[in-house]
Amino acid sequence: MFEPKGIIVAMLTPMFADETINEKELRNQVNRFVDSGIHGLFCLGTNGEFYGLSYEEKLKVMKIVLDENKGRLPVYAGTGGVTTKETILLTQKAKELGAHAVSVVCPYYAASDQKTLYNHFKDVAQAVDIPIILYNIPPRTGVNMDADTVAKLSEIKNIVGVKDSSGNFDNILKYIEATPDDFAVLSGNDSLILWNLLAGGKGGIAGCANIVPKELVAIYERFIAGDLEGAKKAQSSIRPIREVFKMGNPNSIIKRATELMGYNVGPCRAPFNIDNPKLDAALKEVLSKFEKQ
Repeated sequence: MFEPKGIIVAMLTPMFADETINEKELRNQVNRFVDSGIHGLFCLGTNGEFYGLSYEEKLKVMKIVLDENKGRLPVYAGTGGVTTKETILLTQKAKELGAHAVSVVCPYYAASDQKTLYNHFKDVAQAVDIPIILYNIPPRTGVNMDADTVAKLSEIKNIVGVKDSSGNFDNILKYIEATPDDFAVLSGNDSLILWNLLAGGKGGIAGCANIVPKELVAIYERFIAGDLEGAKKAQSSIRPIREVFKMGNPNSIIKRATELMGYNVGPCRAPFNIDNPKLDAALKEVLSKFEKQ
């Protein structure tokens, strides 16, 4: 069974100023991450602006990432949508294209209860034979997956893990306690990666890995090597970057920071493209402490 683990980068989708996809830079990012020692590539997540891409563009991103990766790393694709039907369709395409696993976010906009969530994920899992990672991000979807729901879903063979971006460490602990040891609980909050590992989780899907991938990799590698102090140092090193997130939309800030690190990833799609001199000044001050990676 596929085992999600380590630091999986929540990849940006590079764009030109006219908001079309920058294929050359997307390929560059794939190779950059492989060289950094990252443990997996996750395209079409929140940082990949899945919510602002068309179906055809999502397929294009998957194809480019898989083609450039050439089997070197596991590739995870975000395939979640508002309805079960559209989620199944995109998940089927991800499997056809060769993705190793998919991440499926909780349905959003329309209100969901726990039964609705269970039925949605169950139906997707039964429709497509591919490893599935549940994606819990209540600030964006308006619903939190209860630990009991995750526990029930973990009994389905191809549901192999959950990414928790609630920012609530107690939520992560409940997931770990409620699921088998071989079920991967991944932190979607970069500040909690080490603490998730200490509690029995398997790693993290990290947005900040777009900016400083080697620092994120060091958290996991040092922890696995038994160097807890080194892992703590690596974990603490990204705190100044995350402090800047309070100035705006986090994934817009991550994309801007990556651009300021010297990569032509472009802006987020409007209206989430930011033009804030104060933000740029704050980012430049923080990023000056890191080498280009």
